[in-house]
Order: sequence, then structure tokens, then C-alpha cells
Amino acid sequence: MKAIIVEDEFPAQEELKYLIETHSSIQVTNCFEDGLDVLKFLQENDTDAIFLDINIPSLDGMLLAGSISKFAKKPYIIFTTAYKEHAAQAFALEAFDYILKPYDEKRIAAMLHKLEATFSRDLNQTDKEKELSFQKGDSIKGLGTDVRVNLRKNDKIIVTDVNDIYYAMASEKVTLVYTLHEEYTMPMSISEFHSTLPQNLFFRCHRSYTVNLSKISEIVPWFNQTYVINLKSFNAEIPVSRSKVKEFRQIMRF
Repeated sequence: MKAIIVEDEFPAQEELKYLIETHSSIQVTNCFEDGLDVLKFLQENDTDAIFLDINIPSLDGMLLAGSISKFAKKPYIIFTTAYKEHAAQAFALEAFDYILKPYDEKRIAAMLHKLEATFSRDLNQTDKEKELSFQKGDSIKGLGTDVRVNLRKNDKIIVTDVNDIYYAMASEKVTLVYTLHEEYTMPMSISEFHSTLPQNLFFRCHRSYTVNLSKISEIVPWFNQTYVINLKSFNAEIPVSRSKVKEFRQIMRF
């Protein structure tokens, strides 16, 4: 695990580095005194954790943390400061911890133990998600055409190959299901309908939509780092909600 220290007082910087190296296996790769220098560094380099003072030159710690919170891959932020009054703002920025100066060695040691355990857990979770996404991708390629679902239209039950379904959309208390040439109305929620479909083929990209991954022809960047999906031979734009972006990118491998 790699970390950087952002601290403009050299004695405090050296003390914190000593405590980190004494009580953890975390590697301190760089030390900075200026907030803008940190931002420049992070634009070209990755780090797993940042030990961040608040009162630093050029760009104070809170503004720097606010910029970092918008990164796609966010390092853990541990504030190290003499000021108690910024704690609420720090945790609003999803800081990992808030350490007050002067440093208490036992408090630092406990925080470092928790940080390494959290990093290990999150790393394992990421590996599992990647493995699952690869499995889904492989399953989509090998999916047969004999999976069928019963759709409803004009009081008739239409037995339909799931590969013919492009997407489904919630509409009040029912779900609208679209094939290339037909629209069907299912008397159930989108969650209930999605559960009847092969989970390796259909992705719940939004609370109101599920989409057939094999029908995707284009993925278009949208506002707030989200996407809109275009489908093959079909005039429809399917949104990907912000909460689903990470999983969607893993499944589609981009």
C-alpha cells in the first residue's frame, strides 16, 4: 500500500512518516508541502492514501480533498490537523479519518491498522467484481437461444425468446417490454420482471430500466459522468444511472 504525506511543517512531516513506517507496512512514497503540487502529482500518479494537513499553502487541505473526491479512483484521505472545527466537513467529504495534533501514537497505530484492513478488504472486493464481470462477459457470448419468457399483449400470452427483448422500462405500476417490432405490458414492477430474465444477459442499468447487453451498439458519455446506451437497429436511448456506472464499465470492459 502506497501513501503520500501533505504537511508544510517539516518536524510534523517527519514524525508522521516515522509513525506510519513503525506501525504499518504502508510505503510513504512522497511528501509535499503545497496543495497545488499534490494535485499535479495525482494527475499523473496513483496513491492509495493521503495524510493531509488542512492549513497548507496554495490550495488548502479541504479544497484539495474536494477536488480529490471527484476522482474516479479515490485514495483514502486521512486529515492530520490541529483544528477540531473542520471534522464535520471532512467526513462530509468521506474522509477515512480525522487525526488531531499533537499526534497520539496509540491513536495513529489503531488508525493505520484499520486503514490496512480496509484497503485489503476493498482490494479483494474489487478483484471479485472483476472476476464476476469477466464471467458475465463470457456467459453473454455463449448464451443459447432457447431461454424464453411469457409476455402479455391484448390479453394474450406471447412466448418470447429473451434474445428478442431489447430492453424493459418501468411505467408506474407496470413494466413495458420492447422487442424490435412490438411493445408488451407486464403487470409487475421492473424489479420483478428483471428477476425473470437471465442475469448474465440483462443489466439493470437504472432503477427504471433493464437492458439486453447483447443489443448495445453505442455507449455515449452523458452529464455527471453517466452514460446513455444506444441499441442496434432501435431508436431508443437508455440511461445508465450514476450508481451503476462502475459496474457497467466493468461488465462492458472499458
